[in-house]
Amino acid sequence: VAGGRADKNIVPGYISAQIIGGLAGALMLSIIGAGHEGFALAGASNGYGEHSPQGYSLISVLVTEFVLTAVFLFVIMGSTSKQAPAGFAPLAIGLCLTLIHLVSIPISNTSVNPARSIATAVFDGHGWSIAQLWLFIAAPIAGLLILLNKFFSGDIFHCLSQGLPPLFYIIFIRLPERQPGFKKTSLSKRTGTLKQRQTKQ
Repeated sequence: VAGGRADKNIVPGYISAQIIGGLAGALMLSIIGAGHEGFALAGASNGYGEHSPQGYSLISVLVTEFVLTAVFLFVIMGSTSKQAPAGFAPLAIGLCLTLIHLVSIPISNTSVNPARSIATAVFDGHGWSIAQLWLFIAAPIAGLLILLNKFFSGDIFHCLSQGLPPLFYIIFIRLPERQPGFKKTSLSKRTGTLKQRQTKQ
């Protein structure tokens, strides 16, 4: 949506579909695994510290998820842009995701998608996975913001410096620019207007 590739109206449905699909997959694994003694879905959950596959710390996992999410989204945005060679996006995205898994499975079990982490945390039956879930939601979102900032020339960080959440930037600044008849004004003027709206709320 922020990249101008989809309509904002699909966002709730898209996020819901991601989470529901992840939950359905985790439920299926739980049902299948119940037929084998000693099976634990916790082995697929994301974690740090003692719950990392090889004992990586919170900071190590946070940096890994943050950087790899940003890299993955950079490849997606770049390979699907109009300037990229046609037909190579699936190859580039698939190879990138494979590399991400090879790098991060030993570190965090690989998330780079909050819906994937939410699904296994819900069904693994251990409280630690829910307690550590915040990292695997926050880190991919932070990686997304860095990626968007790269594509949008630092505008997101400008909004943050003005005390505006990135969601305001996406909804009230980037999306209107893509509407027919949009009258362009300076970013500082628009963020000033948004700050006034936020204060009134």
